[in-house]
Amino acid sequence: MTSYDIAYIVGSNSRESINRKLAGALVKLAPPSLSFREVEIENLPLYNRDFEGARPERVDAFTAKVRSADGLMIVMPEHNRSLPAVLKNAIDWGSKPADQNVWRDKPTFITGTSPGAIGTAVGQQHLRQILGAVSGIVLGGECYLQFKPELIDADGNVTVESTRKFLAGHLARFADLVPKLASR
Repeated sequence: MTSYDIAYIVGSNSRESINRKLAGALVKLAPPSLSFREVEIENLPLYNRDFEGARPERVDAFTAKVRSADGLMIVMPEHNRSLPAVLKNAIDWGSKPADQNVWRDKPTFITGTSPGAIGTAVGQQHLRQILGAVSGIVLGGECYLQFKPELIDADGNVTVESTRKFLAGHLARFADLVPKLASR
């Protein structure tokens, strides 16, 4: 069986983020054809066009990790009806210079959770718009959750059967999408 390398980004710089917990649970639920590795974004400097010619080493390391992946999973909170600044900053670095845009044609699965009833729906809508502008390919459908403390246990497993099936269904669709685009 072919295994596809999936880089995942947690769109929060909080070590105790509920979205970091969700990302760990998703990795456990994923089909065996997907192999995950985290690409951290919290230490990227603020995007500044003045540094495009001599980009900081950590920016080059970040973009190399995203570029080499077969696909991308973004697990994000919602900040003020949008995506967190740390995630937008990473997208900006990855999109420049335009001829080296790491998001172009990258199959991407986005999801997230928040304590609110509509999860990260509005923030994800904004993220879809941004990823479309940088030529990313986002898995269709919506995958957001209202987080409750008992949703993920101490071992990182989703405890609610219907939620586990919901997430596994999106991951299965993503596992079907990635090889279609990786073979191009």
